[in-house]
Amino acid sequence: MRALKPELYTIPASGEAPALRGGTCACGYVFFPMQRYGCEKCGKTGDALTPTLLEGEGTLVASSRVLMHARKDRQAPFVVLSVKLKGGPIVRTLLAEDTDKFLPAGLRLKACLVEVDGPGDGEKRFDLRFAPAA
Repeated sequence: MRALKPELYTIPASGEAPALRGGTCACGYVFFPMQRYGCEKCGKTGDALTPTLLEGEGTLVASSRVLMHARKDRQAPFVVLSVKLKGGPIVRTLLAEDTDKFLPAGLRLKACLVEVDGPGDGEKRFDLRFAPAA
């Protein structure tokens, strides 16, 4: 299985949710994705920022269905989500499958990998999405 953005998430064992590659600052602030520029909360850099695997589960904060998109490689319609990760930050992501159904705030979501087209080479890859938790 080849990931489209392996720097952002793990490839899980069968049946498990992918983990997101985030970070934690010495001040306790948790962020995604991992970066070394400095903590958004306190400004610390360097060794104060450590890689952290964030659980691929959370709750829906907001969603919006996109019906038209300017990029030719992004086929509409699709649903954009803001998800509050369990023990982590709010991340913006995509719903695993398009729907025109109302998604209520607080809906439990779980990360999953879905098959997508690769970057222009025709090869299929997997990318991170979120789906309602069972």
